[in-house]
Amino acid sequence: MPKANYTTEDIKRIASEENVRFLRLMFTDIMGTIKNVEVPVSQLEKVLDNKMMFDGSSIEGFVRIEESDMYLHPDLSTWMIFPWESDHGKVARLICDIYNPDGTPFAGDPRGNLKRVLANMEEMGFTSFNLGPEPEFFLFKLDENGEITTDLNDAGGYFDFAPTDLGENCRRDIVLELENLGFEVEASHHEVAPGQHEIDFKYANVVEACDNIQTFKLVVKTIARKHGLHATFMPKPLFGINGSGMHCNMSLFKGDENAFFDPDGDMQLSTTAYNFLGGLMKHARAYTAVCNPIVNSYKRLVPGYEAPVYVAWSGCNRSPLIRVPESRGLSTRLELRSVDPSANPYLAMAVLLEAGLDGIRNGLTPPPSVDRNIYVMNEQEREEAQIQDLPSTLHNALKELRKDQVMIDALGQHIFCNFNEAKRMEWASFRQTVSEWERDQYLELY
Repeated sequence: MPKANYTTEDIKRIASEENVRFLRLMFTDIMGTIKNVEVPVSQLEKVLDNKMMFDGSSIEGFVRIEESDMYLHPDLSTWMIFPWESDHGKVARLICDIYNPDGTPFAGDPRGNLKRVLANMEEMGFTSFNLGPEPEFFLFKLDENGEITTDLNDAGGYFDFAPTDLGENCRRDIVLELENLGFEVEASHHEVAPGQHEIDFKYANVVEACDNIQTFKLVVKTIARKHGLHATFMPKPLFGINGSGMHCNMSLFKGDENAFFDPDGDMQLSTTAYNFLGGLMKHARAYTAVCNPIVNSYKRLVPGYEAPVYVAWSGCNRSPLIRVPESRGLSTRLELRSVDPSANPYLAMAVLLEAGLDGIRNGLTPPPSVDRNIYVMNEQEREEAQIQDLPSTLHNALKELRKDQVMIDALGQHIFCNFNEAKRMEWASFRQTVSEWERDQYLELY
C-alpha cells in the first residue's frame, strides 16, 4: 500500500470534495483492539492541529482516572475514505499516535512504542524493517438473528475453488475492497481447513504494515457481515482442524540494500541475517507470550496441524519455527511461523525486532538448521539437535516473558506491566472455568 504524503491542506480539500461527514480517529490498545473516536468533519481543523483529546482512563491498560487526558496526533499518511457507510455522507479515518498533555509520546501506546524500537534500529545503521504478513481467518455463518454460529460456510480445502469454496464470493469482495483502499493484494486463497481463508498483501515498512493489518481486520469483518458471515481471527475456533496463523516475513534494509542478503554468504544469507536469526531463536520462548497472546493461541501450537511447536529453523523444512524462503536479493527474508492473528501487531513486531537487534548487537549465531521433519524425531534426537519446545500454555509463556529483560525493554515498563497483569488474569479465569470436556471425561467416571 503506497504511503501517501498528504498535507493538512490536501486533507481539507479532499474531505470537502468527497463530502466526508465524519472522521474516525483510530488507535490500538494494548490488547490489540482497534479503538476509535468519531467526530464530525467540523472538527477537522482541531484534529489536524493535534488538539483532539480523549479520556485515556476508559481504555484498558492505558492510564488511571486522575491522569486521563490524552491527545490524538493523526498520522496524515494514513488518511483513507471508507467506501462503505455513505448514508449520511462519507466516513474517513486517520490512525493516530497518542501523546501526553505535556507533548511527550505516551508510553502505553503500542504504535508509539514500535516507533521507539525502530529508533534503536536506526541508531544501529539500518533504515527500515519490512514486514510481509500472511493473516488467516475463518468464516462462520450467522443465524437468522444475526448471531454467530459455529457452522462453517463451506467444506473446502487448500486452494479449493467454487462450488466447494462458498466463501469465494465473500473473499473476492474483500480483495476488491482492499484494492479500492490501496492495498496491493498478492494472493488470496482457501486454506487447509474448511471455512479458512488467507489473503496476503505486499510487504511494507513495519509501522505501515501493522496499520495495514489493523485495517485489513476491519475490512474483512465488515464485508463478511454483508455476506451473512462472521469473520474471526481467533487462532483455533474448532477442534480437530488447522488453526489460523499470521506468518511474518521480515527483512532489514540499509537504504536500498537488503541487509539479510549476501551473495557470497552461506545460503546467500549475510552475517546480519544469521545474527538476527540467532536473536529470534534466543528469545523465542519469551516473545511467544506477545505473538500468541490468548489462552486459545496454544490450542493451535500443537503437533499435527502445520503450526510450529519447536524452536528450530530451516531453509527447506516447513515444521520449524523459522523458515528461510528461497527468494534472494531484495526478497531475502526470515519467516516466523508461530505468530497468530490475535496478536497486537505493533507489540509483536516490537519484540521481534528487538530480539533480532539483540542478536546483531551480541553477534549471536543460531544452532544448525534442522532439515528433517521435527515431528517424527524423539525427545533425545531433539535434545541432540538443540531443539527446545515452545511454551505449551499462556501461563508458561508469561513466565518466560517475565524472565527476559530484553523483551520487557522492547515493550517498555508501562506496556509490559499492563499486558502481564491482564494476561495473568485471563489465565486465572480460564484455569478456574470447568469445561464441557471435563464434564464429559469425569462426571460419570468419578
